[in-house]
Amino acid sequence: MGTLTELFAPDRIAVVGATAREGSIGRAVTDNLLSAFDGEVVPVNPNYEEVLGLSCVDEIGEAAADMAVIVVPPKIVIPALEQTGEAGVENVVVITAGFGETGGDGASRERELKEIAAEYDLNLVGPNSLGIMSTANGMNASFGPDSPEAGNMSFMSQSGAFITAVLDWANDEDVGFKDVASLGNKAVLDETDFIDHWGDDPDTDVIIGYLEGISQGREFIDTAREVTQDTPIVLVKSGRTDAGAQAASSHTGTIAGSEQAYEAGLDQAGVLRAESVQGLFDAAQMLANQPVPENNDIAVITNAGGPGVMSTDAVGDSGLEMASFEQATLDTFSEQLPPEGNIYNPVDIVGDADVERFSEALDIALADDNVGSAMVLSCPTAVLDYEQLAEETVKMREKHGKPVAACFMGGESVDASAGILNEAGIPNYFDPSRAIGALDSLWEYRGIQQREYETPADFDVDQEAAREILERVEERGDNRLGVEAMGLLDAYGIPTPDGDIVDSPEDARAVAEEIDGDVVMKIVSPDILHKSDIGGVAVGVADDEVADTYETLITRARNYQPDANLLGVQVQEMADLDAGTETIVGMNRDPQFGPLLMFGLGGIFVEVLEDTTFRVAPVSETEAREMTEEIKTAPLLRGARGRDAADIDGIVETIQRLSQLVADFPAIMEFDINPLVATPDGVDAVDIRLTVDPENL
Repeated sequence: MGTLTELFAPDRIAVVGATAREGSIGRAVTDNLLSAFDGEVVPVNPNYEEVLGLSCVDEIGEAAADMAVIVVPPKIVIPALEQTGEAGVENVVVITAGFGETGGDGASRERELKEIAAEYDLNLVGPNSLGIMSTANGMNASFGPDSPEAGNMSFMSQSGAFITAVLDWANDEDVGFKDVASLGNKAVLDETDFIDHWGDDPDTDVIIGYLEGISQGREFIDTAREVTQDTPIVLVKSGRTDAGAQAASSHTGTIAGSEQAYEAGLDQAGVLRAESVQGLFDAAQMLANQPVPENNDIAVITNAGGPGVMSTDAVGDSGLEMASFEQATLDTFSEQLPPEGNIYNPVDIVGDADVERFSEALDIALADDNVGSAMVLSCPTAVLDYEQLAEETVKMREKHGKPVAACFMGGESVDASAGILNEAGIPNYFDPSRAIGALDSLWEYRGIQQREYETPADFDVDQEAAREILERVEERGDNRLGVEAMGLLDAYGIPTPDGDIVDSPEDARAVAEEIDGDVVMKIVSPDILHKSDIGGVAVGVADDEVADTYETLITRARNYQPDANLLGVQVQEMADLDAGTETIVGMNRDPQFGPLLMFGLGGIFVEVLEDTTFRVAPVSETEAREMTEEIKTAPLLRGARGRDAADIDGIVETIQRLSQLVADFPAIMEFDINPLVATPDGVDAVDIRLTVDPENL
């Protein structure tokens, strides 16, 4: 595929399936194009000589077009697309539904569509798309009822209905767009292609979108990371409560679902995630029109004590802080404000404040180096002219070059002033918490811009040894591996206690005698996942007790599950649990994002406390270290309550090495190291569990 510039800036558009029939999609698309498009429109339909006053051609090869919009019935789309490719038209929007979303024949048609698009290297939007729009040239190549107003945001959505609803609202609110794209089924072009294009578009200052899924998660992350250095991306992702339920056999698989993958992936991509449509546009409008703050300290100027307290609460729920003013600022406030006013933040300039007092107070606050942003919070009074206040607010924002949000509370009395503010790129909110949330998005974006993305480490590992161990699943009727696969960790340089797996009491004794001190003994069976629950683990076994303990463990396992596949007993050096902390490092392979790493408190508490954090692999050292800092129980690792600090560097390296392992072998579907015991002297992977897809080996 080539650049998408011509997709949004064609000179001549062919509407394949154009018709004058009332109520038809073909007519709606043609009508919309004729309404304002700067270029030429050519109807393609062998059944008509003309459509809506335009001369018709029988096939697209006669149209000499550089873009095609296909609105023919589903069964005709494939031959129409073939003709489009043969005619050399590289940019195509397939509005027709009846493809992969319907299953069966539709899915087969979509596969054919992809093959043709690949053969002719087409930039194809859809199928099942509302269409695309661009205000730069008046192009509305959709069957939506409204055309957008011009603006500096570009908008994509998997839901065409969502686009029509948003445009209806946006036109009432004077919110404009540069480009709009209905993604449809994303058979060819997907969200990553559009953010890549808009990231290079000088007329797009913010990218926003509504997504139900992301097609290629890792590619999306890598692309978005580059784009967000200059252009913010704000998305609403539906399905937050979807746990991604599946038949999972590992702790990570049980805990990690699609929501965790999206949360981690979008964060790693530098994408701002909005929880609602309102939040989406609150953030987008602020990001599109305001400077990025130098710090996260905010000043609130208000004529109403109650709303001022509300704003303080909202700041407490955000990543912002209430600014502490310099002494010179406090002295100036003391001179300028009435005695009953409050010179501290939030600054209460009292209910009788006029525009001049508001303007002076805002000027004083924004001049303070401790203040990164400000909010003007006002309730209507008889002495306050909202339109003049709006003009002064704009003037102060321009004077100081710092972001300012407005919260002019009221009804019709606010309308004219809101228009003045909006024209200057200052959104007005009735609710102080929305204004704070929007400013918080600016501060969050500043952090995204300052990120430095490291390349993940490439450790010297033994891939062939690892592959041989994974291939063992092909020799058995089970795709699960346990401690019998500890060699995987050795191959990737992850420390493990001394030990071995044996299938006789005599061998158990021999292994134990090679290990200093008492040993731990565990049943080894892919069919028995929770060994401690059935008495399948013995701790602190002396050498002279090893043989008898072996027999006991085997008997318990057979009594618990007679048909279990018993591979033997693991005899292992004891980890120092008193001096260490049990953690878990795991992975669950997400359908969209691929390997999703998990880190948290381990042992028997992992599924009870679920104190975990996630990243999409592969991860850098910085990302791995962040994982050790994000869990609630992180103080335990750092040495809380007089404990010695654990070897956090060892944990970080283990996360990186597991990240490399699961990236190297897509056949690994789930993987747990639980526990990974972290002591002051190092880490030991005591137990593992994984599932493997033999077809991907």
